[in-house]
Amino acid sequence: MKKSLVILFLLFLSSIHMQAQNVKDIKKMLPELLKSYQYIHQHPELSYKEFKTSKLLADKMRSYGFKVTEHFGGTGIVAILKNGKGPKILIRTDMDALPILEKTGVPYASKVRQVDVEGIEQPVMHACGHDVHMNVWLGTAKYLATHKNEWHGTLMMIGQPAEERGGGADAMLKAGLYQQFFVPDYAIALHVNSGLEVGKISYCPGYAMANVDMAKMVFTGRGGHGAYPHKTIDPIVMSAQFITDMQSIVSREISPVDPAVITVGSIHGGTKGNIIPSQVTLEFTIRSYTDKVRNHLLEAIQRKANAIAASFNVPKKDYPVLQLKDTYTPALYNDPELVGKVIGGFKKVFGANNIIKTDPVMGGEDFSRYGRTKEKVPVFMYGLGIISHERMEQAQKTGEKLPSLHSDKMIPDPEPSIFNGIKAMTNAVITLTQNTK
Repeated sequence: MKKSLVILFLLFLSSIHMQAQNVKDIKKMLPELLKSYQYIHQHPELSYKEFKTSKLLADKMRSYGFKVTEHFGGTGIVAILKNGKGPKILIRTDMDALPILEKTGVPYASKVRQVDVEGIEQPVMHACGHDVHMNVWLGTAKYLATHKNEWHGTLMMIGQPAEERGGGADAMLKAGLYQQFFVPDYAIALHVNSGLEVGKISYCPGYAMANVDMAKMVFTGRGGHGAYPHKTIDPIVMSAQFITDMQSIVSREISPVDPAVITVGSIHGGTKGNIIPSQVTLEFTIRSYTDKVRNHLLEAIQRKANAIAASFNVPKKDYPVLQLKDTYTPALYNDPELVGKVIGGFKKVFGANNIIKTDPVMGGEDFSRYGRTKEKVPVFMYGLGIISHERMEQAQKTGEKLPSLHSDKMIPDPEPSIFNGIKAMTNAVITLTQNTK
């Protein structure tokens, strides 16, 4: 009995020493990573255009001892590190920025303009935290490469393009990610949480983010003079009725316990107040969690459009057709068992009070795709707090609304954010490999 207690006590002391050593070693990396963060923030690149960013990440990963494959699924990179027998773990970072003019006022603010994939020159900004994601990813890779005694298994660390357009994960999977390398046992990622202070982690088991379809529909009528509406088929009135009727799908055809959202964000038609146009174009998003609800929404939207066109006596050849863009992202389902394992490790390192369970949201994230293949890989994406304690306290006192993701003023507190991000991600890997010894 005494011998067992001594062994447990020694293991406890060893654990304390290891955690202290982890913190010390992570802090040593911060000057290099902060420099990298500021460079990446100042030199953002748009979706499918992450040429310099991916080259920077690939070179650093090689210097850490990873075997790196570049230009995978476009600008994607895959970095592999083997460390004996054990679980295979995929860790993803996204690399792309947004077409936003930065107004944060920080010394390293982006002034970049870039031509996007549609040929339009845009201002560019890391307004969604991908610059933090990348440097946490780099710090995690370096730490795990230099602390192989703390974990075992194989890492597949991927730098993914075009998350903001919803196509990057699909491109890497279609390029043969799992076939060319291996099927991971787990896939994990983080995303900055712009409403959470540094030192805190948020998580949501089960459905956490939505199916998101970007859709377009064109209503075709017969144009004419505004004084003679009886000689026209008015697509503006058709569109207005369609927008209203779509909401009845959510309120009257979908169960109240199944979340669904349809949002029309763009209406274009007409040139002048006394002219009835011949066409009106609508662009909208369709959000849900389950595939059953998604399929119902898509069918019902087309049904409503057909019924409106018929009621206006539109020829069948001119009926509107629901057009779905290729930026569809499936719902993110965080595997509850995987969540439990990882969160258990987080609570030991950060303290249970700093691990916050949150509700699902209707935003989208293509990280979900890594768990939606036939192999059914368990996935988990968690949130990383990035707001300084001082800034959070000030906002709470004044009632100030903190800038959200995709805001031109969204800026994290980089040093503690990157530090805690590495601390969390390395702990996740160590926890998963220790649980499989």
